[in-house]
Amino acid sequence: MALACFGAAPAFAQDTAQPAPGPGRGYQLGLPQSGILTIQPERLFSESAFGKRVEREMEAEGAVLTAENRRIEAELRREELELTERRSEMEPQAFRALADAFDQKVQDTRRRQEQKLREINQMGEEARREFISASLPVLQQILRETGAGAILDHASVFLSADAADITSLAIARIDAVLGDGAAQEDGDR
Repeated sequence: MALACFGAAPAFAQDTAQPAPGPGRGYQLGLPQSGILTIQPERLFSESAFGKRVEREMEAEGAVLTAENRRIEAELRREELELTERRSEMEPQAFRALADAFDQKVQDTRRRQEQKLREINQMGEEARREFISASLPVLQQILRETGAGAILDHASVFLSADAADITSLAIARIDAVLGDGAAQEDGDR
């Protein structure tokens, strides 16, 4: 009798380990079999075609701004040297007025260039929001297909099986739907 009970236990455990497949349970090949999935949001964006395009655009804008900053810096340095050379030929009040005007010009220029940098960063943040918004239907589809109840940020999960991470799957599917996103942005303009 005891032997029969012990013999039946492994069979019972095997039967209950795999719930019966049903609609929305996600028992398709290549999909995780987990009630909770994880995703790496930074990797999702940066490794997607959309994210790579945005990164290239931001780098290009940043390079233009850097070149502009260097040009402006050289011009201001020349102007400062000319002002310094003229100092001995000028009345102190006249020199002070020119020096104050130059300082104001430097501060105004710095503010303009910092605003341009903020705009480039804002462009990246807006692109991320657009990406997440456009990606939600794909992520919801994966959620439905797997039968999972939630997708959590991988970084906030203490412990999980690697199989629960859907980042690579999501990147492939999002790329198939969105591509690099340039067509959507051109349509918005």
